[in-house]
Amino acid sequence: MLLNYIKISFRNFGKQRLFSGLNIFGLGIGMAAVWLMVLYVADELSYDRFHEKADRIVRVVHRASWDESSFHFPLTSAAFAIALQTDYPEIEKTVRISQEGGGKVKYGKNEVVANDIYFADAAILDVFTFPVLYGNAKTALSEPQKIVLTKTLAERLFKDPASAVGKTVFFSNDYPNVVTAVIDDVPANSHLKFSAIRSLPKDYTAGWQQFELYTYMLLKNGTDRQKFEKKLAGFFPKYLKKEMGNVAYQMELQPLTSIHLHSDLEFEISANGNINTVYVFGAIAALILLIACINYVNLYTARSMKRIREVGVRKAIGSERSQLVAQFLTESMIMTLFAGAVAYILVVISLPLFNALAEKSLTIGYRNNMFSALFAIAFISLVGILSGLYPALRFSGFRPVTALKGQIGSQTSSSYFRKSLVVFQFAATVVMIACSAVVYRQMHYVNSKDLGFNKSQVLVFHIDKDEVRTQVSALKQKLLTSALIESAASSGNSIGTNYIGSAGMFLEKENGQMGENTQKVQRFTVDSDFLKTMQIKMSSGKNFSSESEADRFGSVLVNEALVKKQGWENPVGKRLKYFIDGQGNTKEARIVGVVNDFHIYSLQHKIEPLVLQLPAASDRDNIYVRISAGKTKEALAFMQETYREFDPEATLEFQFLDANFAQQYRSEQRQGNVMLSFAVLAVLIACLGLFGLAAFAAESRTKEIGVRKVLGASVQSVVLLLSKDFIKLVLVAIVIGTPVAIFAMTEWLKNFEYKETLSWWIFASAGILAIFIALLTVSAQALRSAMMNPVRSLRSE
Repeated sequence: MLLNYIKISFRNFGKQRLFSGLNIFGLGIGMAAVWLMVLYVADELSYDRFHEKADRIVRVVHRASWDESSFHFPLTSAAFAIALQTDYPEIEKTVRISQEGGGKVKYGKNEVVANDIYFADAAILDVFTFPVLYGNAKTALSEPQKIVLTKTLAERLFKDPASAVGKTVFFSNDYPNVVTAVIDDVPANSHLKFSAIRSLPKDYTAGWQQFELYTYMLLKNGTDRQKFEKKLAGFFPKYLKKEMGNVAYQMELQPLTSIHLHSDLEFEISANGNINTVYVFGAIAALILLIACINYVNLYTARSMKRIREVGVRKAIGSERSQLVAQFLTESMIMTLFAGAVAYILVVISLPLFNALAEKSLTIGYRNNMFSALFAIAFISLVGILSGLYPALRFSGFRPVTALKGQIGSQTSSSYFRKSLVVFQFAATVVMIACSAVVYRQMHYVNSKDLGFNKSQVLVFHIDKDEVRTQVSALKQKLLTSALIESAASSGNSIGTNYIGSAGMFLEKENGQMGENTQKVQRFTVDSDFLKTMQIKMSSGKNFSSESEADRFGSVLVNEALVKKQGWENPVGKRLKYFIDGQGNTKEARIVGVVNDFHIYSLQHKIEPLVLQLPAASDRDNIYVRISAGKTKEALAFMQETYREFDPEATLEFQFLDANFAQQYRSEQRQGNVMLSFAVLAVLIACLGLFGLAAFAAESRTKEIGVRKVLGASVQSVVLLLSKDFIKLVLVAIVIGTPVAIFAMTEWLKNFEYKETLSWWIFASAGILAIFIALLTVSAQALRSAMMNPVRSLRSE
């Protein structure tokens, strides 16, 4: 019986090659989209789950608020881990991680720039699962000046990773580190991304408010994280209240497996994903598949109208309804299997492009080929059954007599059903087109908005050696001897990286009294040439001077946001106090000038109160250089040559400032690219379905078209006749889809403090584009039917 079903199915496919091809290709595109998204979502959900003790590892996060200031981030001071381990028996081990271990690593003549090196406690290889290939994990970081390399870094330095253990590598300041172990490369699905780990200095500690590293804890078996978190309420009054005063403080324990998708704090150790992105991408994939399935049901239902007499004959000779259902489902399953083959081919072809768009390294088999195969089979079977179930139940239910006569009664409900599906398809298409347009417009806005300084033609490079940092003034003078260099400045950080830092400062009130509590401000150390190099304007006062001892220790600049927040009418001359050590000692400074607000972070962040101070010699490790337009290659060569006069073995790595800022929008840019790609797929699938329905409508009205043409109807009037009903459906889809798109993009834009407005013309353009696409698709088929010889039309059966 099954063989008979298969034979009949292939016979029907042969008779209806166009519609079968449209169905298979459309459904294949939808299945390919889901396949890609399943790979993406599975990868996102797998982050940090490869650690054997992942369910017991947590990260310490804390928040505090006072007056109008607050913080919420995962950075802690070095003393946290020691105190927590001592006071709470629920903790098995603690690990502290600092990102400040990077730089140039040398072994013999081999030199590698590795800025992704951590400092960490010895317990890191016990708490986290990073497989050790060579060496002893238990003792690898138990002593100072030890380093554990990843396999890739070991290959770059030694060629043979097995020979690395016991060798000594040197950092740019000639600081030696003995290689004690080589571990496998960190998996891509880890929020901890490093090429090596260095041991923290022995008995390393710092002031309680010197938040500079990350603290992880391995909880003992059976510990209830939420109950334990409540016990931590006693930590603040015992250790922090003396220094921080009366603030609302709370410590949180963040599960390791939730960090990548559920944490979006300041100073994250690496760029995280977003659970909302996973939801959006999953919804888009489901939408694409739903559109494809709708196509299938629409086309299959429409074409099956011509098989009514076949159903009648089968019933008349004794076929039961279950057998007819089986016949239709067999056809659906075979067609879905073909669509699955098309999907596989499309995934193989498109996966490299998808990886580039999503910045992933996904493979079809993912991590478990057997699981992937079973999932694919189950998925194809489910789609086949669900897509074929409605047509099978509908057409198997006709009575033999009426079916043999071709009289199947009123088709109003069936027609409404098909029209509803077309409306849904194009409503989804309108939403995706509009959302893609808004994302593109916002990305253009953030990349072109005035940031309060001129970021073009400015590049930044980092100084590794301490001795060169003390010669920055001489380096700048040497650079300025060339006409290729317009200006140069130094600072303690590179802006545009979302990692400048903040501090608590006491600020003078308008009445002349010093505030009792600290206010959170962003603290940025720059020299006196920074404003000139960045072309930042001042609103009042004067710039400080790097040559003035008084300015070096007692003068600061502030931005307009701080002035506005404090309510100062005359900010120049106001005092502030800041901590200079971990013992609570402070120093007082006066405001000598106010600068116009400028962005040091990306536009996802609001401009916060900012204090600019002159850097100490050891902090002048970032050099900003404005180069002449059109002379980039020559300027880079000159700077390399000039820098080698101060560090003969150095090879500089330059970062363009506009690229630094653009890097902060990679996640949103990635979302936009993927959304645009899938919007194109949605349009393509919807057009395939609309083309098929238009072809069926034209075929069903062949005689009518012939009669109209004989009576004098023009080609234009026939095209309009066949097109107007579909265009009405698209107009309804626009009315439904536009509010959905507006709501979705309003929510998405909440990720940005500075954003474009949602202009009406964006959504109007999306609607007009949908109408144009539909009109083009339908008119092509309508024109073909309208130009057919009326004699042939009247003879058709």
